[in-house]
Amino acid sequence: MNDDFIVPALPSPSRVRAVFTTRHVAVPGPYLRSRLPGEPVWMSQVHGRDVVEIDEHNIAPSLAARPQADAAVTRTAGIVIAIRTADCLPVLLADRAGDVVAVAHAGWRGLAAGVLEATVAAMHIDARDIEAWIGPAIGPRAFEVGADVYDVYCATDASCMRYFAPLREGKWLADLAGLATQRLESIGVASVARGPWCTYTDREQFFSYRREKGEGRMALAAWISPDE
Repeated sequence: MNDDFIVPALPSPSRVRAVFTTRHVAVPGPYLRSRLPGEPVWMSQVHGRDVVEIDEHNIAPSLAARPQADAAVTRTAGIVIAIRTADCLPVLLADRAGDVVAVAHAGWRGLAAGVLEATVAAMHIDARDIEAWIGPAIGPRAFEVGADVYDVYCATDASCMRYFAPLREGKWLADLAGLATQRLESIGVASVARGPWCTYTDREQFFSYRREKGEGRMALAAWISPDE
């Protein structure tokens, strides 16, 4: 990691490429664009579970008007798909051969709604052949939630309780990346990489919506390299 970008690392060498911006890069902006092989297709994110597939047939209208979705998939080399985050999880998914890549924006609402399961399903790849990278998001020592969030996960799945640490009456600290990892593993994605980042506490590197209530966002952009 440098001051501008984090390069996601997946275990299997492939044609998949990706970058995650820090707060030092304008999103969108010319500096980010200079690192990409083409203009990125951005999502109009609504904290839901909708996934859009971008290919040569729909890239022009998708560039002209952002698709309403929280995840995107492409199998076409050179097409860049991108999502924005500022505490929510940025998730990169790719098959080991590098034939399909996906990005997903997963806040607690989208994660509970099944955005990661929907993204994996849209890849049309055996989940056991998919590798995931979970990027910087609000960490488990900073993500304070109430009973509404706790109940969404734990009322129907007691195994989720391990990702909620009691804080005080009616409040918990939630491990969003842990919940995402559990969901991915439950559908067969066994290779899940994640780091120690926390967007809320690391104000030097990351925007945080909870901390700043502003418009600043980081971006996860991914593509299949056309050169290999």
